[in-house]
Amino acid sequence: MNEHPASISALPVIPAQPVPGLPTSISGLIDRWGSIGAFAADVGCGYEAARQMRRRGRIAPQHWPHVVAASRRLGIAGVSYEWLAGRAAMQRAAAMQGEAA
Repeated sequence: MNEHPASISALPVIPAQPVPGLPTSISGLIDRWGSIGAFAADVGCGYEAARQMRRRGRIAPQHWPHVVAASRRLGIAGVSYEWLAGRAAMQRAAAMQGEAA
């Protein structure tokens, strides 16, 4: 079966082996900082932007480099561009399911 490459890249990336301690959601990741303010300061965005990221369960791609670097500094293993893209794809899929219902 031939699939268009764009349709393949939209699929969430799920690691073959779960990474111990890796959050399963964006809100779970942000909670690792202890407060939204601490996350915002560490990632370099405003408090309200960080609060909306947690509420929506999605981090805008322009913040990904800072989130990945800050996660490494905090010792949160497994947070990568691929992990963030997978969460974004899962969030989009859930939204599409909600629209179809």
